[in-house]
Amino acid sequence: MAFAVWFTGLPGSGKTVIASSTAAIMKKNDINVKMLQLDEIRRVLTPNPKYTDEERDIVYTSLGYMAKLLTESGVNVFIDATANRRKYRDAARSIIPEFAEIYIRCSLDVCMAREARRKAVFSPKNIYKKSARAGANVPGVNVPYEEPIDPLIIIDSDKMNPEKSAEKAAHAIISMFGEKHGN
Repeated sequence: MAFAVWFTGLPGSGKTVIASSTAAIMKKNDINVKMLQLDEIRRVLTPNPKYTDEERDIVYTSLGYMAKLLTESGVNVFIDATANRRKYRDAARSIIPEFAEIYIRCSLDVCMAREARRKAVFSPKNIYKKSARAGANVPGVNVPYEEPIDPLIIIDSDKMNPEKSAEKAAHAIISMFGEKHGN
């Protein structure tokens, strides 16, 4: 069975950049990883997202189940998704035997500044501005973000560059799951 690692943190914390860079390091170590980016998957599951609690329940449950199916098929998975409630990540943990969380911690101010200049392909644009203007539900602003209780590691992305962050993440993942998961 393969492993799954959930990269969680506020929008704009650097999850996608760090997870992608970590995947590249893993590949250099002959460990392949499939990235499940929620912003990309959400376009299929909820093409006109409302970001309600009910919609989040469906989206995060689906994401965890996708990761479960992949790990059962021998595919290592990185999940790149905020998952603002612990229950979403805990649900995935309960169905994936080899599971860990990496918490990409970053101050809300830095996240907001990054989000304003983000050029991501799949992620929604200007979510922090939208939350202020239209009352959109944004984790860390007007919807709670529940930090992981016992993550594999915490990466302070406002204090460490993406390359060093990815190296730290890759080292922790390899230490936890070992080389046995190369594919």
